[in-house]
Amino acid sequence: MPQARKTFENLPNEKRERVLAEATREFADHGYHQASVNRIVGRLGIAKGSLFKYFGNKEKLFEYLFGHAVSQFKKPLKEIRDTSDCNFFERIEKSFLASGAFIDAHPYIYRIYLKMLFQENFPLREKFLGEIRKAHAKYLRQLVMDGVKTGQLRDDLDIETTVFNLHSVLDRFLQSHAVPSLDAGIEPAGLTLETKARAVTDLLRNGLSTSS
Repeated sequence: MPQARKTFENLPNEKRERVLAEATREFADHGYHQASVNRIVGRLGIAKGSLFKYFGNKEKLFEYLFGHAVSQFKKPLKEIRDTSDCNFFERIEKSFLASGAFIDAHPYIYRIYLKMLFQENFPLREKFLGEIRKAHAKYLRQLVMDGVKTGQLRDDLDIETTVFNLHSVLDRFLQSHAVPSLDAGIEPAGLTLETKARAVTDLLRNGLSTSS
């Protein structure tokens, strides 16, 4: 994760969290180019120079914010990966639920991701998206390989194709959860996050498991 300067790391935890929260809100509301350091420091009640002392410039601030968000997103997935008493499909369902819960808890972070995903002029777009996809593929690859090794998944699966398809399904699942209007008119009414996660997991189980 990109490092902030010691002047930021030495701040009390509450103040660090406020800085990151206001910066996240600003990038989520306005995108990268229109994000204003003046608005951020105005809401924080600090001098503009202080923010530059913490990070150097707006790009470094965003890089730190991005790295911090990715590390937070990884935490529950690592716990799922390392849980020994869950089978492959239980882990996949838990991944859907944990990811959805993260978005619910951090909506501004996910709004930044959506802007990065769909705005081609987003600075360092390919770098940031590449890091996200690489980390997610590594996580899913481990789950798939463990599933094949333990006989839960078919041994004729192409690992990389399976990882790609799982990533695509999960990414689209989260977009639908965060932006319900994407599927207006085709998604059944009244579905909860838990119901949707279970339905998609069952669909995957029918295509991937050795018992299908």
